Amino acid sequence: MNEAKAIARCEEAAALLPPRFRRAALQMPDHRKQYTEEFRLRAGQPPAALLPEGEVTLPYFGADSRVTPRDLAQMVDAVTDYSRYACAETLRQGFLCLRGGFRLGVCGTAVLRNGAVASLRDISSLSLRIVTERIGLAEPTASNLFHAGAFQSTLLLSPPGGGKTTLLRDLIRTLSLGSEDRAALRIAVVDERGEIAVCAGGEAQMALGTHTDVLTLCPKAQGIGMVLRAMNPQVIAVDEITAAEDIAAMAHAANCGAALLATMHASGLDELRQKPLWPLLRDSGVFRRAVVIEGTGEERRYRVEALLP
Repeated sequence: MNEAKAIARCEEAAALLPPRFRRAALQMPDHRKQYTEEFRLRAGQPPAALLPEGEVTLPYFGADSRVTPRDLAQMVDAVTDYSRYACAETLRQGFLCLRGGFRLGVCGTAVLRNGAVASLRDISSLSLRIVTERIGLAEPTASNLFHAGAFQSTLLLSPPGGGKTTLLRDLIRTLSLGSEDRAALRIAVVDERGEIAVCAGGEAQMALGTHTDVLTLCPKAQGIGMVLRAMNPQVIAVDEITAAEDIAAMAHAANCGAALLATMHASGLDELRQKPLWPLLRDSGVFRRAVVIEGTGEERRYRVEALLP
């Protein structure tokens, strides 16, 4: 993302903050706006911006710079158009997907019904994430994920915060659009936590291509079977494999002819092979390629490795 666009995205996010903190966010110097990843509001604390090097307190010009519960409640009401009920399903899971491609993390007091979280009250913290989109990022990598004209199931690897979801998002877009050398592919995205497409009102806020279908807020193991039956995908994309049932669902989809595109936390193949889920991944035979993400920020490198023969 170029500097001007990054600054503009930060200012769009700042416009969602409570009015008394909006000015503080907009007063940040451009070199901080450019790299802001999140705005953080915590009851009893001053507002902060999350940068790659850590959190910095926002400049403030009022009498009291501390966030109040009222500020937090006002922000949630404003971003939900004063209809929390309409967003109850995601709110009870601790987040809201907002128009413009922003994601609001929510902490507070959980209200339990029959042992499950039904809602959140007494909101204590908010994290406004500026979801990044880097159009064209995946194009140099995509051509290395095909064999004899067919897309090879691929696993994207990096440590937490290493850029997996950003690469995944643009790979989906690239495969969905196709190119002069590759036909467009039908992609089904099972977006369990709303982080890939950032759907708001049923519309993806991120660019995912013209042949992409999105199932939001459905557990991966269930969603993979649903899109396989309903949408006839050529590729199914998911974020963060974490459970054995995810791998079983992907193996079933692969046996039905769909390719898979997924992410997993690991710094490389050596760490991947030390993970408890590796034997299941290996024995499933689903993934043939891995993209190892190295470096940080603009210095990230993308290395394609053979995962299985």
